[in-house]
Amino acid sequence: MRRLVWPSVLLALVIAYPLVFSSPFEQRLGALVLLYAIAASAWNIVGGYAGQVSVGHVVFFGCGAYAAMVAYAHFALSPLVGIPAGILVAVTIAAVVGVPTLRLSGHYFSMATIAVAELTRLIVTNTDYLGAAVGLSGPTVPRNLFDVSFISALPYYYLFLTVLAGTLGITWWMARSRMGFYLRAIRDSERAARSLGAPTSRIKLFAFMLSAGLTSLAGALYAMMFGFIDPDSGFGILISVKILIMAALGGAGLLFGPLVGAAILVPLEEISNNLFGGSGAGLTFVVYGAIIVLIARFQPGGILALVRRLGARAARTPDKAAVAAGASHAP
Repeated sequence: MRRLVWPSVLLALVIAYPLVFSSPFEQRLGALVLLYAIAASAWNIVGGYAGQVSVGHVVFFGCGAYAAMVAYAHFALSPLVGIPAGILVAVTIAAVVGVPTLRLSGHYFSMATIAVAELTRLIVTNTDYLGAAVGLSGPTVPRNLFDVSFISALPYYYLFLTVLAGTLGITWWMARSRMGFYLRAIRDSERAARSLGAPTSRIKLFAFMLSAGLTSLAGALYAMMFGFIDPDSGFGILISVKILIMAALGGAGLLFGPLVGAAILVPLEEISNNLFGGSGAGLTFVVYGAIIVLIARFQPGGILALVRRLGARAARTPDKAAVAAGASHAP
């Protein structure tokens, strides 16, 4: 029962957030935190649990975003119709790209994913069907509820919260399945896992494809909320960096790590952009770089790992004090 207290309190706070903080800016901020938490949780499957640091996940994000907008712009359908198509395209790309790139390790794999992301962005920028450099727009006026076009951020908040709960549920199930044990073994030592008979190539590819599909879903939700997508907002490499840092800041390989990272980084970025206007974008790059250096140097496990360690240390301290008190009263 004690274990359920804090998660229950946290869940109640998350559900009540838009009702307590009811200004348009605060509701939009909460929706963005949940949206990026979905993307970071999707990245966490392959980057956190499997240890395969992808910096090109924006490819899958863009697939979902563009599929949703293409469904409306070219077929006059609801953007929701484009979600399955975006997931299918993202998973297919992950399967095709993952076979050769997942054979690489360390920074070689990361560089390969960056190359794929930049190549994809250039292709989209020069494709007229996808709006080229101008991009595609969604419905300016909602025709019905299925257009998922709302004036207020409140419906988006609860929609994103539902999708995030599903994403965390899938991650929780995966982490406790045989696949999760394989992924953690691969992260610790792929050679050792392979020597013990683990199907490392197949497991990594499956994790990559699952992560791609969920990231595509996050991209579609992003496009539906903003009603517009272009090569920079859909395939910009900064999106991948942002997702990666959120997971690493909160705790890569931990279930709620990406949510904690998003809850810190998204408000920081939004507040800096509001305070400094256009110049805030440059400050964002500085902040990202500083966070990467600080995490790598002082806390590679992220904030949740630090909290767990401090909690365990605090729990041991009374025990040591009791032992010392007992020893002092011993004859």
